[in-house]
Amino acid sequence: MSAQPGLKPSLRFGQVVIGPPGSGKTTYCQGMQEFLTSLGRKVVVVNMDPANEGIPYSCAVDVSELVTLDDVMENLKLGPNGGLLYCMEYVEANLDWLESKLTQYSDCYFLFDCPGQVELYTHQSSVKNIFSQLAKWNFRLTAVHLVDSHYCADPAKFISVLCTSLSTMLHVELPHVNILSKMDLIEQYGKLAFNLDFYTEVMDLTYLLDHLAADPFFKKFRHLNEKLAEVIQDYGLVSFVPLNVQDKDSMIQVLRAVDKANGYCFGDLEERNLQAMMSAAVGADFQFSSTLGVQERYVETGEKTVEEEMMEL
Repeated sequence: MSAQPGLKPSLRFGQVVIGPPGSGKTTYCQGMQEFLTSLGRKVVVVNMDPANEGIPYSCAVDVSELVTLDDVMENLKLGPNGGLLYCMEYVEANLDWLESKLTQYSDCYFLFDCPGQVELYTHQSSVKNIFSQLAKWNFRLTAVHLVDSHYCADPAKFISVLCTSLSTMLHVELPHVNILSKMDLIEQYGKLAFNLDFYTEVMDLTYLLDHLAADPFFKKFRHLNEKLAEVIQDYGLVSFVPLNVQDKDSMIQVLRAVDKANGYCFGDLEERNLQAMMSAAVGADFQFSSTLGVQERYVETGEKTVEEEMMEL
């Protein structure tokens, strides 16, 4: 059902799923679609990635009907990065097409599966302008930013992730939930130097800098890393929610954070009791206890810490 001309469409909630390539955005959309459907929500998934092929979920709106990366690369002789930038600029120039597709769905919850090119969310304006237009169409959206959890095992990469997450939050200008995805693989490339809550809550990064300085390669960049850490901590915006898509409890924690960020939990689209609303409002389900449960499931505990092992070496 489309909105009548001149009338503002009804309030619609949803998520824009963003993050680097391979961080699990499409898998997240598939898992979240199934999870929300089981809760009784009417879910519409919108594929905003013109390079996304072999989509595993039921897709209601597909931007590939408007433009595809392969066609742009072939006809304009562009590479994959430049081609994707052009595709999103083309979508921005044809927002009437997107509006006509979205107005076919009312009283639905939307998942926007977005491209994975980092530049789109750090300094290029097309995607930001598309999100702004969605807000004008009465969408209340949360940006769900996925990053691979195994970056926590490498201090240098984790600082890079923090910088990228902060830059994305400031540029996109949406309520934001950062996700550490693939928690079952968090120690695939190495052990964590600290407990999981150190990374999810982004605690005092000076401890991470001390750990990083133990590497001779990064020792000469200590002053640069200190300044980057100061910027991250001065803003105080970045934190993470751990996620394993196959874990129901993990999905519940992510959904609570998202619903709180976009205001869905305070609406009347579902019957809720006062206790559930207050839990979302004041955070009664303390993040520490949920993070501790995730750590017990996915992080191996050893008799010696990483610091103690390094001292022995």
